[in-house]
Amino acid sequence: MSASTHMHIGVSKTWVLPAIVAAVAAAVVAALGATITDLGPWYQALEKPGWNPPDVAFPVGWTIIYALNTAAIVSAWRAAPTPKVSDTIVGLFALNAFLNIGWSLLFFRMERPDWAFVEVLFLLGSIVSLIVYCGRYSRNSALLFFPYLIWVSFAAVLNWAVVDLNGPFG
Repeated sequence: MSASTHMHIGVSKTWVLPAIVAAVAAAVVAALGATITDLGPWYQALEKPGWNPPDVAFPVGWTIIYALNTAAIVSAWRAAPTPKVSDTIVGLFALNAFLNIGWSLLFFRMERPDWAFVEVLFLLGSIVSLIVYCGRYSRNSALLFFPYLIWVSFAAVLNWAVVDLNGPFG
């Protein structure tokens, strides 16, 4: 085997595993979020601000966000200089996934937009943590996470508007 062939195989292995793991993780989070999200009568009855996007915008937006997040995690994981850094990246991503799913659970299943608003602040913190930590090792990763930060910031403002227009809850 020539050195160039060996190098090519080595490079392939460095992105295949993180890409598969990140894509599966993003798909699981997306599927759980979609399963928890219920746009039924309770949600439809909520008063929403005039600037609320149409319901169809959310799955499209989330699909784009999950694709960018997958690329961001792969970029950061590949750039990680040590297994400890890789583990920290995976841990931050897992925490973020937990918070992401938790928001949907609080908002849609428990019908508590007020609790979901408090929770989304932690979700935003986890996104900032991903940007800062992953950005130490991969500028591309940090840049790929910025649309997620913008998207969830918009969702947080929308969440607050729903609380303001409809509260109190519980």
